[in-house]
Amino acid sequence: MDVASAALTPSQAAIWSQLSKARLSLLVLLTAAVGFVVAPADPQGWWMRLLWTCLGTALAAASAAMLNQVAEMRRDGLMRRTAKRPLPAGHARRTTVFVVAVLLGYAGCTVLAMGTTVMAAAFACVNILLYVLLYTPLKPRTTLNTLVGAVTGAIPPVIGWTAATGSISPGAWALFAVLFVWQIPHFLALAWLYRADYIAGGFVMLPSRDPDGTATGQACLLSSIMLIPVSLLGTMSGVAGFGYAAVAIAAGLWISWLSLRFMLERSDARARRLFFASLIYLPVILGAMVIDRGSVVTTGTPVDGAVILEVPAQ
Repeated sequence: MDVASAALTPSQAAIWSQLSKARLSLLVLLTAAVGFVVAPADPQGWWMRLLWTCLGTALAAASAAMLNQVAEMRRDGLMRRTAKRPLPAGHARRTTVFVVAVLLGYAGCTVLAMGTTVMAAAFACVNILLYVLLYTPLKPRTTLNTLVGAVTGAIPPVIGWTAATGSISPGAWALFAVLFVWQIPHFLALAWLYRADYIAGGFVMLPSRDPDGTATGQACLLSSIMLIPVSLLGTMSGVAGFGYAAVAIAAGLWISWLSLRFMLERSDARARRLFFASLIYLPVILGAMVIDRGSVVTTGTPVDGAVILEVPAQ
């Protein structure tokens, strides 16, 4: 290898960071941690179980990301934004990445099973399989792949919840619902910006089948509006309080307004604003949920069709 080629070759750390999709895996880790923190967990050994949850989830997320790139190496090479990824660029061997990905998947599920609960490990394993065996093959076949991808992106907080409690309850499904609905405007805005790339790679995304963006804009607006009632499930299930509800409503109205503007003016600039707003939306409401967690619970029996809410003493 000559000096010029060596200078252009990324470091091993950079290669494996790209293969594990470090930024995306960090988001997965964040949502799993939130699921753990807001769950009604036994305080004994809490910090250690949170550590094992984060480690196991991170390993599982890296495994799924690598297996996805192994499967999509050829298509990634056809798209401008992914052509420089390690596999299509020739910086890593496909067989090596596959073996490492499988080992990481086993390690992540084992860490979760031994350090937290078997249920959390099962959800992590199912999520890897859904991502690689269902979502990835559907991407070049149907626009419904976005919904399947939203399911895989909504499972991490459930991993965190089950790691903390060992069971499923309405609070876990409330977190799942928020993550599921949020991903639709988030991803569609991104897919609109890279619609030419997706067409070049042979991926069937809604914006690539919707030249004037009418259906894409409508889907963004509808899902953004849905975020408002769906996010309030966090309060209704007793996971978070009224402060969180206020933040969730305000954030939902904000992202709905940006989706409306994108629907009316289907430009890259509007899509980019919506995409970045979605990146802000998620940590804002998850942060509000953590800060205001568990301050409202449902008690008593329905009175004239209403459920009594009370705020416990702090």
